[in-house]
Amino acid sequence: MEPYEAFKLEQTRRTFLGRAASGIGSVALAALLNPKLFADEKTPSDRWRGIITAPHVAPKAKRVIHLYMAGGPSHLETFDYKPKLAEMHGKPMPDSFTKGQPIAQLQGQQLKCFAPQHEFKKFGKSGQQFCSLFPYLGEVADDICIINSMVTEAINHDPAHTFMNTGTSISGRPSMGSWLNYGLGSDCDNLPGFVVMTSSGRGGQMQPIASRQWHSGFLPSRFQGVRIQTKGEAVYYLNSPGGVEMAQQKDVVDAVGSLNRMRNDSVDDPEIATRISQYEMAFKMQTSVPSLMEIKDEPQKVMDMYGVKSADGSFAANCLIARRLAERGVRFIQLYHKDWDHHGGIKRDIKLKAEEVDKPAAALIQDLKSRGMLDDTLIIWGGEFGRTPMAQGDGRDHHIKGFSIWMAGGGIKGGVTHGATDEMGYHSVQDIVHIHDFHATMLHLLGVDHKKLTYKFQGRDFRLTDVHGKIVKAILA
Repeated sequence: MEPYEAFKLEQTRRTFLGRAASGIGSVALAALLNPKLFADEKTPSDRWRGIITAPHVAPKAKRVIHLYMAGGPSHLETFDYKPKLAEMHGKPMPDSFTKGQPIAQLQGQQLKCFAPQHEFKKFGKSGQQFCSLFPYLGEVADDICIINSMVTEAINHDPAHTFMNTGTSISGRPSMGSWLNYGLGSDCDNLPGFVVMTSSGRGGQMQPIASRQWHSGFLPSRFQGVRIQTKGEAVYYLNSPGGVEMAQQKDVVDAVGSLNRMRNDSVDDPEIATRISQYEMAFKMQTSVPSLMEIKDEPQKVMDMYGVKSADGSFAANCLIARRLAERGVRFIQLYHKDWDHHGGIKRDIKLKAEEVDKPAAALIQDLKSRGMLDDTLIIWGGEFGRTPMAQGDGRDHHIKGFSIWMAGGGIKGGVTHGATDEMGYHSVQDIVHIHDFHATMLHLLGVDHKKLTYKFQGRDFRLTDVHGKIVKAILA
């Protein structure tokens, strides 16, 4: 086909006029919005470097490790001590707490108080009080900030996960990891900027975790999270077929990239640009991921500190891999650990969960601190909501009016407990922290003004905090 005939097939009168009119203006606008695009310097790679060319505020953290306890850990058996609830065990829950309040599965049932099932004790020089099931975290109590006044808006698991990750219960919005990947880019050439790992263990009901929880929503799909397994094949469909050498694979990637670039020159589709970058990233990961997973190279004292023997898919192994990802420049690392849905058998089952997460979570703090990385790594621990002070048999129902998380490193003040629920552990009543406030504070610590990180979609500027959110300044170091 003659070049002119090909041109006519690609161009319409409207696209020709639009491009002719906007070409110079687009270049000028791009230069204003992102000076790095036209900077007179050679960059070592073509990785995404973020739309934020200069921090909005001085950043304290470079990266986030989110230890996500999926299923809703009970604040009453972890970090929120309620002696009054213990006194009221077995007695009717006062109507003044529950009347007109949203309740998940206990709606219409007789509501009885259910005492904390394990003792609490004080830890560290700060004397923070939390459940005795977490002795290893007790050793780093002076490094963590406990927030006992969290609130959210979705009372069932899937929409609550969506709210925690995206700031809304409406599916299809970008996850917080995608927002950070889009806004700040990655510090790593051969690994994704947003990595997800999952694990499960003993005790509790295992709720499914949908991949849309780490999706990019309406952002270009290059910003979504990439799931890595620490047992078996690390990334599905990443390895080359048998008999195909790296040089041959590189030829294929280059050829596909050339074809995609030719098409993208005509249609300027961000998803084609994504396809190009992800083919190239997948090729780089064929060598970077195997070395990442070689945790047997770690010193034995480090393996013992985490309580791990191999890359076995456990939460402990994932925590160690998370530290290795952080070292390599990954921006947002999210570890889902399931089975925290304790509608029954909470006394037995939460003990099992604590045994799985206590030692490796504390080890992660200690390990990062010993390497000088804790100061610029923000660690977050918590679930999508808490559990009711009322009994559901020998367990607890979902609860959104008050629950606990903790944070450490990355500009967070250690050794403090922020906020409080009422004497029964039902309502957050002091220094309330909404999920939007949590997101705003996380972004602030990374140098981002949550009101300025936006993306125009369907005629509206969207952001992670929607039209809400305030920075929780009291917990900042």
